[in-house]
Amino acid sequence: MRGIERSAETSKYAHREREQRWLLRASPAEAGVAATIAIEDRYLTGTRLRLRRVESDGVVVFKLAQKVRTGDGSPHEVSLTNIYLDASEYALLAALPASVLTKTRRRLPALSVDEFHDALDGLVLAEVELREGEPRRAAPASAVADVTGDDRFSGGALATTTAADLRELLASFGL
Repeated sequence: MRGIERSAETSKYAHREREQRWLLRASPAEAGVAATIAIEDRYLTGTRLRLRRVESDGVVVFKLAQKVRTGDGSPHEVSLTNIYLDASEYALLAALPASVLTKTRRRLPALSVDEFHDALDGLVLAEVELREGEPRRAAPASAVADVTGDDRFSGGALATTTAADLRELLASFGL
């Protein structure tokens, strides 16, 4: 049996997401933090799927997502489809082989800042979601580089990055 071929760009369930991302020297001060969120992403091996556990203020949300690049294939624009799961559905899918990435997200008024954990300790990225037609924004003051188009900073790539690889990557930016 063959599945129906559909483009993520034309799926009625997907929405387009445009992001801009920067590598930061360090996490900004806590002032102005609207929310702190613990995120565990599981990039399911051999798929384009991400299983996500999000916890904030004692509330846990489980999602299964598919992010597919659109247009020219650059990482700054994707078509995103989310399915919300209950705890038992999440547990079943979490048993599948995956590369895991953990981070703490701090939502600030103008952007979100992710501080990564485990093998990625020391990596801090900021991102902003751009509305349709909105021009790219100026970098935050603490930004080292705009890494929006750098695949090494995509979630799927970071999930398989070792501590040694991260040291080398950050060194290439003078960090």
